[in-house]
Amino acid sequence: MSLLEAVVLGVVQGLTEFLPISSSAHLILVPWLLGWDEPGLQFDAALHLGTLVAVFAYFWHDLFGMALALPRALTRVHLLLRDPESGSATDHQARLALLIAVGTIPGLLAGLAGQGVIEDFFHNEAHRTQTIVLIAILLAALALLLWLAERTAGHKRDIYHLTWRDALTIGLAQATALLPGVSRSGSTLTAGLFQGLRRADAARFSFLLGTPLVLAAASKAVLDAVQAGMSGSEARAFMVGGLTSALVGFAAIWGLLRFLQRASTLVFIVYRLLLAAGLLALVVSGFR
Repeated sequence: MSLLEAVVLGVVQGLTEFLPISSSAHLILVPWLLGWDEPGLQFDAALHLGTLVAVFAYFWHDLFGMALALPRALTRVHLLLRDPESGSATDHQARLALLIAVGTIPGLLAGLAGQGVIEDFFHNEAHRTQTIVLIAILLAALALLLWLAERTAGHKRDIYHLTWRDALTIGLAQATALLPGVSRSGSTLTAGLFQGLRRADAARFSFLLGTPLVLAAASKAVLDAVQAGMSGSEARAFMVGGLTSALVGFAAIWGLLRFLQRASTLVFIVYRLLLAAGLLALVVSGFR
């Protein structure tokens, strides 16, 4: 892999991990469209580690607060989850940590049960046409769900008034993001809007909720890559791609949270539908 490819894919990952348009799909589609070899799951992990750094850099205050409140969370689990309306600022941070733990469970179980099968299918050259068609269908399906959420959402609740049932529902939505084309941020943002969250709060909870799973998956893949050994050029590509995704990812978080304070997700809905239509047209035309 050239450094140019590493930079391009780092930019793609940094943008699409946080915008509701599916990073895993774009990391398949961009090499396919440009005629590049697929970067491989280990390089994908380096890119995800970069965007994880962006989350830690942007939300360090929330993450630090939740870490400090963790002992309180563990000793008052029932009380904190039962009453989202009461409590101090520390209680709010403790509740948020518990909600993220609850919301992580479905994705963790789904990843353990099906991630290997899904990766084998979507990253198999023999299934490339079926993969592109399925990605297009999933892009369009989530776009329609996001549109419906925008039409019906109350946009009134904030992140600190989520219940454990809300967190579990959003976590179930996150589990579907194992399928390229769904989007982790897109599925959780959609579920958050269906729960009546304000757009920026839905996005914020989405980013925080993804942290444990991305950390676990990226750490394992990077450890596997180190144990397998890398050449100097491969290591440089990993570093360049990861750094690029971290910088672009930080900018994407900053921009999206501000955008959603004053605008809807319509632009992403339209993008997903246009991309889905374009992919199906390419498949019908016999592209590649």
